[in-house]
Amino acid sequence: MLRSLRTVSVLAAAALLAAAAPVAAQPDVAGEGLREVLFVGNNWEGTADVLASTGDLARIGRINIVPDKEERLREIYLNPVKLGYFLGIRTTAGEGHDQFVDDMYTTPDGSAVVASRPSFADVVSIDLRTGRINWRFPVSGYRSDHMAVSPDGRRVAVSASTANTVHVLDITTGTQVGSFPTGDKPHENTFSRDGRLLWNASIGEVNTALDAPWLDWTKGDRRFTVVDAQTFRPVRVVDMRERLNAAGRSDLSDSVRPNAFSPDESRLYFQVSFFNGFVEYDVAADRITRIKTLPKNPATSEDRTSWVNDSRHHGMSMSPDGTKLCVAGTMDDYATVVDTGTLAEGPLVPASKPYWATVDGDGTACVISESGADRVTAIDFATGTKRVSVPVGDHPQRVRLGHVPTGWTGPTR
Repeated sequence: MLRSLRTVSVLAAAALLAAAAPVAAQPDVAGEGLREVLFVGNNWEGTADVLASTGDLARIGRINIVPDKEERLREIYLNPVKLGYFLGIRTTAGEGHDQFVDDMYTTPDGSAVVASRPSFADVVSIDLRTGRINWRFPVSGYRSDHMAVSPDGRRVAVSASTANTVHVLDITTGTQVGSFPTGDKPHENTFSRDGRLLWNASIGEVNTALDAPWLDWTKGDRRFTVVDAQTFRPVRVVDMRERLNAAGRSDLSDSVRPNAFSPDESRLYFQVSFFNGFVEYDVAADRITRIKTLPKNPATSEDRTSWVNDSRHHGMSMSPDGTKLCVAGTMDDYATVVDTGTLAEGPLVPASKPYWATVDGDGTACVISESGADRVTAIDFATGTKRVSVPVGDHPQRVRLGHVPTGWTGPTR
């Protein structure tokens, strides 16, 4: 079955994707009485800072994402298998720290934030007014990871990285509405703009020291799994190994990391493990069209085993008009804005282990998380220069737009 999906004709696949990729803007789920904000997940601290979505990015409030920490730890320490995975996450992906918050989105009414917590292998909804947990969903396996919210804001998809599964939940109730199998270690999830398709990229095993190019085969089954977002049945499977080889880049890993679609979803830009740069993929033609290599930092060690979870660069966001791509050069300690027409990069903006990139509220800047300096920084799309930096909590990673009630400054309790 898998091989037949991989060999679906390009014309049939193109027709499926063209039908599911209109260019209408994502609906605005914010209603009256809500304020748009940026949520910054402080992974090692277990908090989320809430910032103004534009301008000076002033901090509005902070949320504890692990109010049940003692209960969860007690549960883990009483289960030898869970404890083994918990400590494994700490020593590998966590770089010696527990991973308490990875990804987060708010509910359409702005009453709660829904967050994945890798070390606790779950997803929780936290009431923004009280700070209490509304619901908790334990994922399959022993670690939760990246999420995606549907365009209507009603469903959230979360990767269960050790179970090779994506769960799709009702964002208000936490009830599972569907799930589907993936390649090894599912990572990034992306809904199509009309909500009809859901793309998942599996990254394979990134926590081993088998990082030499000739050992890439040990990293597992890595692929895009594209499913119908209503039935959760596979529509298409894309093995980027085949496409990279066809593009003459058999030297590159096929472990797809952060990615971003062009506004019309005709092109997909993505980063891969170990590479200082990114790849452009034509969705309908099913082929790689361009590969951009970005500058290396001379101070960056060339020892691939020293790079965080096999990531040399990790974090991308697309300007609303599709003309600029913001790239986080994680191990090279910079971020840069790239022109999507020419692929020329702008100024290299110094940053300390930038780990993610998100478009700000008015679409004029990208906001990167500087996990090595505990701050976020806004970079102007037009000029490629830094606008402002603000401090946040310990080891910020994911940054997402969301909504809170007008006048909100934090939980009341």
